[in-house]
Amino acid sequence: MRQPLIMGNWKMNGSREEGVQLAKALADGLNAGSQEVAVCVPFVYVSDIRGALASSPIALGAQNVADQASGAYTGEISAAMLADCGVKYALVGHSERRSYYGDTSQSVANRFCQAQKQNVIPVLCVGETLEEREQDRTFQVVDEQLDAVIDAAGIEAFANAVIAYEPVWAIGTGKTASDEQAQEVHQYIRKRIADRNPAIAEKVQILYGGSVKPDNAKGLFAMPDIDGGLVGGASLDAKGFLQICHSV
Repeated sequence: MRQPLIMGNWKMNGSREEGVQLAKALADGLNAGSQEVAVCVPFVYVSDIRGALASSPIALGAQNVADQASGAYTGEISAAMLADCGVKYALVGHSERRSYYGDTSQSVANRFCQAQKQNVIPVLCVGETLEEREQDRTFQVVDEQLDAVIDAAGIEAFANAVIAYEPVWAIGTGKTASDEQAQEVHQYIRKRIADRNPAIAEKVQILYGGSVKPDNAKGLFAMPDIDGGLVGGASLDAKGFLQICHSV
């Protein structure tokens, strides 16, 4: 039985004070349960949020990680630095990084590998744009994004990684894939892993990340291959995020 994982992605939002208050509200409101909870926070607030979550089971995540170990890479944050600050998870290949900042499948694979070298768990984000879905290329896009990491790290790497399916057309648009649409892609991803290693496919957590909200979370999480959510905007509201966590 896979443990559900609910992960908030705060993106580039909030002040230090707001972040600390949000973290404390989440820590205070989270009931003991079978789900794991994590928040991916802006780099500059990692230490502050770590302190606010010190007595909480909520894990700390980063929104990105460098594709190099160290060196003259101005503005980058290495996996070793994240590990040094108590970060457990790091997003790699989020659609906004791919779309706005030029991340390629190869650079995402490098980020994935760098995270694992420092025992930071990579959360590999994959998903298609609206144009790609309308062209019936969803599975082709997912294959290309997933295979780049499999080729670089090996299928065994997914024994200590998370996958997040995020249909780009459903991020920040108010649109959400139906429960059945999301399940179809999650099932496809799991089968893609199972073709190489059935045992890892059975254990790997696959999250849905496309406008998850309190009113649609329960239906999504009831699907057999959806193991939780990567929550964007709704994770900035403590009450709403906690409702999502409790809906598992």
